[in-house]
Amino acid sequence: MKAKLLYVEDDKTLAFIVKEHLEIQGYHVVHCYSGSEALELWNKDCFDLVILDVMLPGKDGFSLTEEIRTKDHRIPILFLTAKTLKEDRLKGFRIGADDYIVKPFSMEELLYKVAVFLKRRNIDSDMDIRSVYSIGDFEFDADNLILCTSGYQRSLTLKESLVLKYLLDHKNNLVERSQILKDLWGEDDYFMGRSLDVFISRLRKYLNESSEVRIINIHGVGFKLVSD
Repeated sequence: MKAKLLYVEDDKTLAFIVKEHLEIQGYHVVHCYSGSEALELWNKDCFDLVILDVMLPGKDGFSLTEEIRTKDHRIPILFLTAKTLKEDRLKGFRIGADDYIVKPFSMEELLYKVAVFLKRRNIDSDMDIRSVYSIGDFEFDADNLILCTSGYQRSLTLKESLVLKYLLDHKNNLVERSQILKDLWGEDDYFMGRSLDVFISRLRKYLNESSEVRIINIHGVGFKLVSD
């Protein structure tokens, strides 16, 4: 079955080119020009991945992402935008984006990232045995992206879940920043490092309910998840 992508872009020329390349790869692409139209489509249909610009008529990409995340924490959301300020890009991660590609971009990079996110999503959904981790007072269901403890449950985004699972697979051991970035982002650069810091900060906040779990930052080296 073809993966169904929701693509939101108000530049007609760019939209035509990107949609064509995605369809050549075998994806079913539903394209719209505004955030309001995208939200309406989102509420009526099911999608496997969202690609959207930030500057959109009617409803911007940030607002659209926040509304999607109130209903679905699993679906990968990829920003494709001309916004280059680090503050804007980090805001995207804070509100639930999984990745960011800045215009102008190479079509190869976009197609690669779409394929990676869909593969990770399919691997999670196709597993016969659920990967459940115990972390102090918490239980983490990696397949369903759920972190819970007594009287508390939180749905994680795909990237939050991938980072937490990576740290848990190396529990009580130091993991180098560069290795996390290469394995989960596909590259190691300054901006990707900053985005990793955003996800670590969010995971620390979620795990703050328990005194038995800590994510330790080894300055300039990496991170260690410690569970008593």
